[in-house]
Amino acid sequence: MAFSMMQLFLIGALGPRLVDRLGVSESLLGLTTTVGFGTAAVLSPLGGRIVDRFGPRRALVGLLALSALALGLIGAAPGPALLLVAVALGGLPQALANPATNKAILAAVAAPRRGAVTGAKQSGVQLGAFAAGLPLASAAGLLGWRGAVWVAAGTALLAAAWAWQALPTDAPPAVPPNADARTKDIRAPRTRAARAGGLVPWLAAFSLFLGAGIASVNTYLALFGVQRLGMGPAVAGALVAVLGVAGIAGRVGWSRAATPGRAPWFPGLLAGGAVAAALLLALAVRVEPLVWVAAVAVGVFAVSGNAVSMVLVLQRSAPGRAGQDSALVAAGFFAGFAVGPPLFGLLAESGRYDQGWLLVAVEFGVAGAVAWVWARRDRRTGAGAAA
Repeated sequence: MAFSMMQLFLIGALGPRLVDRLGVSESLLGLTTTVGFGTAAVLSPLGGRIVDRFGPRRALVGLLALSALALGLIGAAPGPALLLVAVALGGLPQALANPATNKAILAAVAAPRRGAVTGAKQSGVQLGAFAAGLPLASAAGLLGWRGAVWVAAGTALLAAAWAWQALPTDAPPAVPPNADARTKDIRAPRTRAARAGGLVPWLAAFSLFLGAGIASVNTYLALFGVQRLGMGPAVAGALVAVLGVAGIAGRVGWSRAATPGRAPWFPGLLAGGAVAAALLLALAVRVEPLVWVAAVAVGVFAVSGNAVSMVLVLQRSAPGRAGQDSALVAAGFFAGFAVGPPLFGLLAESGRYDQGWLLVAVEFGVAGAVAWVWARRDRRTGAGAAA
């Protein structure tokens, strides 16, 4: 999970250096996120089917190898054109990440522990943010920004080789395609699938607006620190690292607490906290220390929303559908990542960061409204089913 989005975290953390040394404008910096996550959104439904067909082991090894290739191309990019090609290639590992890891959890982890394990696995994304924002951004001061990216590429390649040796061989599907659908043990999953089918569009819509806001923060937080708050590149990169650490803690904690009875209410709650975090970023233009509080709040609330979404998918999906359901929800999240930064970039290029953070607050607010409407509908539907 850390490597699946490493290239975009690195571009965000190294944004000030890319703007200065590679001729990347603020708008083009946002376009890199659009290209990467737009590709991931388009490929996610296919990625889910690939994982369901070939198994999580093959998918995870392929994910890590493709991440290494994408990072290597970013490090070699002579200008913006190859940078965009590399980021587009990095969209495929993103499309495979959630389906492959969720299928692995369903295969290897008992149901009572899946929430906690899902939170830990989703926190891998924020581990990538931490690695990009602190050790790799610091290494860029010694090795240059290209050297830092190549270190990440080599590490991803080593991880791919380890995964091929260490992960268990993919098992055949638990339910054969020609299974008798009239048996009792098939009827219950079909009921669960119906509930998951109703959940997936709502979670995809929630994830669309949540992702738009998170992507803007990931892409522009370091640049905001340099351009508006007068930070050095290393200190601004540390903002991304702080967000990453807070995201790890938030994803593990909220996912562990997301029991089937409480989980439906968590997305709306977390979106409300994310709105407050975005407003703190807007206020940081005038009160600089608030930027650190805001970075923590974005990690604890906004970033954790995606982990809770995946917990809900695992709780509701029927056997054989987890990969596809995960991919459809992830597609909404990635689409938000594709849309958010270009809109923010238009404001950042003219120095209107305070208005950009207000836009992020609106995006989080819409996500929260979607989540609360679905939770109320789900509660009524569940009560009717129980009656």
